[in-house]
Amino acid sequence: MKKIRIPDTLVLIFSILILIALLTWILPGGQYTRHMVNGRSLLDPGSFHTMDAVPQGLFALLKAPIRGFIEAANIIAFVLIVGGAFFVIQETGAIHALIHKIAGLHAHSRWIRRLFIPLTMLIFSLFGSVFGMSEEVIPFILLFVPLAISLGYDSIVGVSIPFIGAGAGFAGAFMNPFTVGIAQGIAELPPFSGFTYRFIVWILVTGVAILFVVFYAKRVAQNPRRSKMYHLDRYWREEFTAAVSADEENISARHQIILGIFALAMVILILGVSLDDWYINEISALFLGTAITIGLVSHLKVGEMSAAFVSGARELVQVAFIIALARAMLVIASDGQIIDSILHGLSGLVRGTHPVFAAQLMFLVQTVINIFIPSGSGQAALVMPIMSPLSDLLHVTRQTAVLAFQMGDGFTNLIIPTSGVTMGVLGLARIPYEKWFRWMLSLQVFFFILALLLLIPPVLTNWGPF
Repeated sequence: MKKIRIPDTLVLIFSILILIALLTWILPGGQYTRHMVNGRSLLDPGSFHTMDAVPQGLFALLKAPIRGFIEAANIIAFVLIVGGAFFVIQETGAIHALIHKIAGLHAHSRWIRRLFIPLTMLIFSLFGSVFGMSEEVIPFILLFVPLAISLGYDSIVGVSIPFIGAGAGFAGAFMNPFTVGIAQGIAELPPFSGFTYRFIVWILVTGVAILFVVFYAKRVAQNPRRSKMYHLDRYWREEFTAAVSADEENISARHQIILGIFALAMVILILGVSLDDWYINEISALFLGTAITIGLVSHLKVGEMSAAFVSGARELVQVAFIIALARAMLVIASDGQIIDSILHGLSGLVRGTHPVFAAQLMFLVQTVINIFIPSGSGQAALVMPIMSPLSDLLHVTRQTAVLAFQMGDGFTNLIIPTSGVTMGVLGLARIPYEKWFRWMLSLQVFFFILALLLLIPPVLTNWGPF
């Protein structure tokens, strides 16, 4: 039988957009009353009321992409600026020299081959757990994808190291202020309470992610044609590995200075995000300033820097459209007034079950909601006001409800097409969404099973404080 041909990523996302528009004609409209509390919009759990449906027609569907561009303008601009900045840095040859050096060490050291993926993923997982690394992972894609190719892996491995690493840490976080912190605050729990069990959850989730990626990477290293991206990765092999010449085996003094500036920028990035609440604007400014500094140090002419920057941004135009269409899905669902209806209907499914199953159903409900609200902090503000009192009725501790929320919010971030970060990462790596979906599906199954199991002990032990 011939294989089913899956459409281009943009076509696939627009098809989902059409499906969501059709749902606005089928599902009833509904809305919760919201109140501002400490700067956050919180739902009144008992305030849901039906309202006239707002079906989204053809004209609304055609306007959704431009509205998606507007609402995701910060992420789109961030991707274009970071992409342009990286092309300036690559123009100096320092990134190629670093990749070539690491590839040489990787080839000659058994321990580096064994520990490279686990250690780097562990670091990114720690970042995801401690300060909620999400959009911040985007710049690392342009470094780790060519690095993975040069080590004999593929672009999927290159994406997985920073993206799945940070995603696993985000889902199994033990102190992420943007998910655990906000959710516990709404649930009236002590800040970052339940640390010990959450730390165990983080170790197990990160371990599963690392083992999955390592197993796949070994298969690709043994036989590159087993890679799902073997033919499509030709771009990376030609653009990056072929550009590294033999005389770059030893990194020059100028390259060392450039890499030192880049490493310092990464340290500033981590400190800014974790200590000073940096977000997209500040990170974009940091990368732009880093690119200009590195360009001057490497004696690139202003015209060369400008040309490299524009070339990098031009390469990411498709990524911009992908992110815009992903946000357009949320625009259609919101205008159609079906998000709160879906939220209300799903919360009703949890009632009347055994506490263990109730906790697991809460996780599954959060997973579905995450498709429509892929923001961790936004979902916490919208969902926890409902799930907190509901958990009391179901004899599930609020601490357990927060754990169900964070895993339901976190795991599917790695695969849902409504996440601008996910689609942006895949666009940067030139990985078609359908190929990523097929590859990620197995890992999602492992994550789901693990989450269901991890929710049992908290219910049986009445995990507190309440």
